[in-house]
Amino acid sequence: MKNAIVTGAGSGIGRAIAHRLAREGYNVVVNDMRPEAAGEIAEEIGGKAIAVAGDVSLEADASRLAAACTEAFGACTHLVNNAGHVHQARFLNLDPADFDRMFAVHARGTYLCMRAVLPGMIVRKQGVIVNIASQLGQIGGVDLVHYSGAKAAIIGMTKALAREVSAEGVRVNAVAPGPINTPLVMALSDDWRNAKAAGLPLGRFGEPDEVAATVAFLCSPEASLFVGQTLGPNSGDVML
Repeated sequence: MKNAIVTGAGSGIGRAIAHRLAREGYNVVVNDMRPEAAGEIAEEIGGKAIAVAGDVSLEADASRLAAACTEAFGACTHLVNNAGHVHQARFLNLDPADFDRMFAVHARGTYLCMRAVLPGMIVRKQGVIVNIASQLGQIGGVDLVHYSGAKAAIIGMTKALAREVSAEGVRVNAVAPGPINTPLVMALSDDWRNAKAAGLPLGRFGEPDEVAATVAFLCSPEASLFVGQTLGPNSGDVML
């Protein structure tokens, strides 16, 4: 049985991931801070999904996600840390509260959700974790120092945890999308988006389903040799 938790699945990339995994036979726990959004996506998917609202930056909510998965479907076998938050500001105008919230959602949330499911994965000697980072965590972004820093932290945690638990049967990898046509990206300024699109070798932003395909691959047995890697569906913004 394949039981996946997808955080931040109420829209955009998370929604696409939840749908893709459900089509591939996973039971899916659809998480979002907005109960109505999580419920809507779970209803779209149907009987293979349940909605669990919660803030991944809160320890109790992260633990509740793991418990809800176990109660509904069985132990979590696949975790996709996708919950995200975006805020645009020049560094000298960046309020400490906005900085802290960015790291709370991305870095702390990823840590707490991994912490909630990892013990069971290690006991079973099997599990997959995919963390959604960003190409801005690799190259940085103007007006997005806090976002870039938080996404870089996810990449670093992915590599370090992979070194710890791969021998225990748990594969940990990351996906670092480029700009994708999602509500989060659309919340950035027109000037930012136009400048970014002009500089992409592919000449366009990606679509959520294109990121979901990468996540589905990393979740699958076909990715058995991928350990601590960061895959980049990014329209050529980063070339490694």
